[in-house]
Amino acid sequence: MDEDYLFAATQTHHTMMGRAIVKETTLEEFIKNPNAGNEPELLEIKAGKDIKKERTENVTLWTEHEIGNHHWGLSIDLNSCIGCGACVVACTAENNVSVVGKDEVRRSREMHWMRIDRYYSSDADPKEHQSGDNALMEIPSDMPKVVYQPVMCQHCNHAPCETVCPVIATSHSSEGLNQMTYNRCVGTRYCANNCPYKVRRFNWFQYSDNKDFDFNTNNDLGKMVLNPDVVVRSRGVMEKCSMCVQRIQEGKLNAKKEGRQVKEGEVNTACAQTCPTQAITFGDYNRKDSAINTMWKPEERSYHLLGELNVQPNVFYQTKVRNVEEVAEVHTKGAEKHS
Repeated sequence: MDEDYLFAATQTHHTMMGRAIVKETTLEEFIKNPNAGNEPELLEIKAGKDIKKERTENVTLWTEHEIGNHHWGLSIDLNSCIGCGACVVACTAENNVSVVGKDEVRRSREMHWMRIDRYYSSDADPKEHQSGDNALMEIPSDMPKVVYQPVMCQHCNHAPCETVCPVIATSHSSEGLNQMTYNRCVGTRYCANNCPYKVRRFNWFQYSDNKDFDFNTNNDLGKMVLNPDVVVRSRGVMEKCSMCVQRIQEGKLNAKKEGRQVKEGEVNTACAQTCPTQAITFGDYNRKDSAINTMWKPEERSYHLLGELNVQPNVFYQTKVRNVEEVAEVHTKGAEKHS
């Protein structure tokens, strides 16, 4: 066939371009130094006549938010993620995310609240303390290593999107969530422009009631698949990950009716519940015994995406640790044994 066929892919919408978004190290280096591959970002601060180096999280111009009884967050282990996309499907079904079709995806208008970024190693990847050619870094290696990274709204405590919204449609909750008030949004898209993680989505059309997007919810039978606990967004508003706030509220109300505190593991997001490898963990930072609280160890594998911005996300990642040297050694010894 001589006809051209256009593919719809989101892989080209976001790129690393030399930034330490995915951090990885080898098992050998990690055993020697638990901080391997996850060196802290340091800023030079002038203190009188002296200049000292401070971690980025210790330097801020923001006023801190007061945290209430809960402080929700997510942990994502890059070691465990296999890029299956189950979390994306679960999020779409739970939160009534519109299916827009490949024509809209080609225009970079996908509506998924979370995405799976896929990174390949390149022969042009810069070594430590070196800068690489960004154009060459886009060319994969002959034997590439792959890293999958789920990215959703990071629910920043110092959220850049909140400061630019002229109608306060996006605001910060007392429980650490960056929340949306849809009926207040006027669609300026300033928040999307100011989001360093590019996780906000704009409704270009009334997808749920438009014959041009007749994928699942444009008839009475199709509307039965919608989650009644989540509003269907209309044209002209921004939307994004809410950290399944409807599930959080349900868990809090059930605990309140029974006159008790919310138990550990009682509330879970759709993505964390569905992940087959348990790469995503949801929990409450305010609970000392919560899994997410014990996992947050910045001196080891834990880090924030684009930590140098110090927007203090409530989502953190864990460095990927590879044991490629050990695997290569095992294969070599096995070949020698059978030769």
